[in-house]
Amino acid sequence: RWFHRDLSGIDAEALLKARGIHGSFLARPSRKNKGDFSLSVRVGDEVTHIRIQNTGDYYDLYGGEKFATLSELVEYYTQQQGSLQDKDGTIIDLRYPLNCSDPTTERWYHGHLSGPAAEALLQGKTAPWTFLVRESLSKPGDFVLSVLTDQPKPRTDVTGAHSHERLKVTHIKIMCEKGQYTIGGAARFLSLTDLVEHFKKTGIEEASGYYVYLRQPFNATRVNAADIENRVEMLKRRSQAEEANKGGFWEEFDSLQKQETKNLYDRHEGQRPENKSKNRYKNILPFDHSRVILQDRDVNVPGSDYINANYIKNELFSPEECSKTYIASQGCLDATINDFWQMIWQENSRIIVMTTREVEKGRNKCVPYWPEVGSSKEYGPYIVENVGDREAIDYKLRQLRLSPINNGEAVRDIWHYQFLSWPDHGVPSEPGGVLNFLDEINRMQDSVPRAGPIIVHCR
Repeated sequence: RWFHRDLSGIDAEALLKARGIHGSFLARPSRKNKGDFSLSVRVGDEVTHIRIQNTGDYYDLYGGEKFATLSELVEYYTQQQGSLQDKDGTIIDLRYPLNCSDPTTERWYHGHLSGPAAEALLQGKTAPWTFLVRESLSKPGDFVLSVLTDQPKPRTDVTGAHSHERLKVTHIKIMCEKGQYTIGGAARFLSLTDLVEHFKKTGIEEASGYYVYLRQPFNATRVNAADIENRVEMLKRRSQAEEANKGGFWEEFDSLQKQETKNLYDRHEGQRPENKSKNRYKNILPFDHSRVILQDRDVNVPGSDYINANYIKNELFSPEECSKTYIASQGCLDATINDFWQMIWQENSRIIVMTTREVEKGRNKCVPYWPEVGSSKEYGPYIVENVGDREAIDYKLRQLRLSPINNGEAVRDIWHYQFLSWPDHGVPSEPGGVLNFLDEINRMQDSVPRAGPIIVHCR
């Protein structure tokens, strides 16, 4: 979404100065050379423009590396930091794409999606004539209508024989010409929505004479950051209008849940009979490959190394870059408190983030796993002391001290942040409280040398 199809150089400068920072960039059509493009990049407080040549066969910066698509060119220079220089030798970094608004808020629009990725999504569906619309990666500014047909896609198995396991996906180009959309022919439309609605009624005749129909949209759950406010308002209206049919937010959440069940990693450990009583819900279990394994447990006791918790690390960062590691854990049950404190100690975690109250609407959400202020309590081989707490607007901060019973001098301060303004089955009414809460946690984590992962749990 870094491509802005209707932006001049002057407008690009104004946009980057108003919304961008050093390293922000966008691409746009060249006003001087039709068919070419320009990269506009924020460098310090200024904006520089880099010409991109489109020969029809490849894209380049009037010399240097050649690329089949504009997307590949931009991706290359965002990954090869330091390879772009201004005329005076200043390094030009492409770090932060400045996204434009989507051309439609319709949920069948998937934005930056490749042809093979679109085919994989659609072929995961069983219903022919499911469709989606995406950006054209080969010609920025145009779009593609991808449709799952009722025709089998020929495939060759290991014996050389043809098999028909999947349906064919056809891709229909949508051109944007002078602010109007067309797939060719006389028909022109003022919006993608108008085009799609029209061909829902008439179907599309391909050059072969074969008809393609648009019957079932494949809805995306992606949200362009520039459009998030409009998307939320649309889902609110849809939720209210379709409450009886569970539309809007409920429908999107349900779609995400279905994706989860299709793409889960193995969760065998949590399903073992000896571990079932340690899970609050039977369907919310840790992944085997990334679960926290409790150390120094009796190997003769089945399930003694199990706790419902997973490590979470941002794999987008390179090993050289600083990236926090988290542990997402289930809130404590009576039977898991000792295991929880074992995890805190072995991981050298100093911060616990609790995003629920102990009781909400008369229902127990999480067993208190800390003692009252001014007292201490034993939890398995550890003792926890509650030194004190303080109330903030949206959260409570407790200072706890953790030490092994057999070594009272090995004491660690644990900071327990309990967020109190997150409603059950809802979200906070405004983001300020959450952002301040996160700021405080990050500052505290950074102040503790060699602190282990932040522990986060709800119920």
